[in-house]
Amino acid sequence: MHIDLKRQVAIVTGASSGLGRAAAIAFAAAGASVAVNYNSSKDKADAVVAEIEHAGGTAFAFGADTSDEAAVQALFDTTAERYGAIDIVFANAGLQKDAAFADMTLADWQKVIDVNLTGQFLVAREAVRRFRKQGDRGVSRAIGKILFNSSVHETIPWAGHANYAASKGGSGMLMRTLAQEVAAERIRVNAVAPGAIATEINADADKTKMLELIPYGRVGDPEDVARAALFLVSDAADYVVGATLVVDGAMSLYPEFRDNG
Repeated sequence: MHIDLKRQVAIVTGASSGLGRAAAIAFAAAGASVAVNYNSSKDKADAVVAEIEHAGGTAFAFGADTSDEAAVQALFDTTAERYGAIDIVFANAGLQKDAAFADMTLADWQKVIDVNLTGQFLVAREAVRRFRKQGDRGVSRAIGKILFNSSVHETIPWAGHANYAASKGGSGMLMRTLAQEVAAERIRVNAVAPGAIATEINADADKTKMLELIPYGRVGDPEDVARAALFLVSDAADYVVGATLVVDGAMSLYPEFRDNG
C-alpha cells in the first residue's frame, strides 16, 4: 500500500525526539511539508529538519509549549504563513513526572495534565478552527485530520503514574468526543496508543521485566508507531473515525492471564 501525502501540510507536536521525530520523518517521506514542533530541544528539532531535508523533504522547526494557548496559536499561524494551509495535526507532545500517589506533588500532577491533556485540547481545538476556515483544499478526502498520541495506559491502570494514566484516559475520551462532534464536517479524529517503545522516556526501564509484559517478545521501535500514525492520517484510513489504534505487541491483552490467571 502506497501512502501519498503530497500537497499536504502537517504539524507534529513534540517532534524533536522519540515518536514525534519518527512521525515527522514518515510524514515528510510521504510528501507532506512538516512543522517540527519542540518545547526546549531546539538542536534536536533542527536535526530532525536537517534529516528530512537531506532526504528531499520539506520541514521547519518551531518552538512552542503546547500547554500555552498563545504558543499553540503562534505555531499554527507560522505554519499556515509558511506553507499556506494545515491538513494534518498530530498532537503528540507529552511527558511523565512519576511518583507514588501519596507523594505526588500538585505541581507534578498539574504539569502532566497541562501538557498531556490540556495541550491536546488546545492543539485539537486550533486544528478544528483552521480546518473550518480553510475548507476543502482538494488534497484529501477529509478536510482535515487530527491524531492524538494516547497510550495503552488509557485503559491499563499504572500504579506510581497516576497523573500520566489520568491524562491518557482523558485523552482517549477527548478524542472520541471530538470525533463524534466533527465527523459530519469531514474532519477525521483518531488516536494511536503505543505500548512500550524504545524512546528516551523508557531508557532507564528494566527491559527484562518489561518484556514479561509484552507477549510479542520485543520492545517497539518509534517507527512502529510512526507507520500506524501515517496510515491513520492518510486517505487509506478515510473511513476510520474515532478509533484508537493500539501499537503494543499485545501488552494490553493482560499477559498475566496467559496461564489461566
